[in-house]
Amino acid sequence: MRTALVFGASGQIGDALLRRLDAQDWQVFAVSRLARPSASNVRWLRGEFGGIEDVPAAVDVIFSTGPLDGFSQWYARGPVATARVVAFGSTSLDTKQASHDAHERDIVARLQSAERLVFDTAAANGASATVLRPTLVYGAGRDQTLVRIAAMAKRMGFFVLPRGADGKRQPVHVDDLAAAALAVVDVPATHGQAYALPGGETLAYREMVARTLAAVQPAVRLREVSMPMFNLALAFARKAGMMRGLTDDAVSRMREDLVFDASPAQRDFGYAPRAFIVDAQAVGQG
Repeated sequence: MRTALVFGASGQIGDALLRRLDAQDWQVFAVSRLARPSASNVRWLRGEFGGIEDVPAAVDVIFSTGPLDGFSQWYARGPVATARVVAFGSTSLDTKQASHDAHERDIVARLQSAERLVFDTAAANGASATVLRPTLVYGAGRDQTLVRIAAMAKRMGFFVLPRGADGKRQPVHVDDLAAAALAVVDVPATHGQAYALPGGETLAYREMVARTLAAVQPAVRLREVSMPMFNLALAFARKAGMMRGLTDDAVSRMREDLVFDASPAQRDFGYAPRAFIVDAQAVGQG
């Protein structure tokens, strides 16, 4: 029986990965901040990067599905021996490099540093690492984009976008990411590589939002207004303590194409993500 240590196991990608590992008869050590009852082939370990109770001395594969910066520092300390590491980063490394927002630039810097540390540590230990960079993640009803859109639309009875929000997007289903994490494990071509993992359909931001709203019950209308009107509405929302996470740069990116090439992942490990089909469960309404 192969063994795996999974960080971020209670998160949306980690949860999907645990189901696949369990179905394929792996012995899984899943890390959580809170105590959880073990079941089937999954043994839950309580802890976080600062310390984990009863962590195994060695496993076949370490999967990181949570914050990459914290994992990279833990991995560099070398508490668990392994020959294989599969870690999730983010395409934000590319999309937010030129952001005017200091917080977003800091995210990029942390992602860059974390990726380098993972690859350097693996090389120093004679191990092999692969980094997977998803685009906009959806499907578990726990993401920070579509679920927020659906929740706000349901509360207000409508949702507002600025006209021209036609930048291309490639939302990726969480289960396709879990499948990719498993697919790379035994493929030597993926060693030392980082891959963008977009979804299987490219669509305009406006269309992505419209399909999300169609999954909300009862139905919610999409309203498009001029950019000055949108900025005015956004200013009022921020004063009311809402939409503070929607920065000016994020609004600007609604008109930008954030598109990534899936062909390296398709070539090296058969990556084949699904088209964007969203239902009530995917937006936290099921």
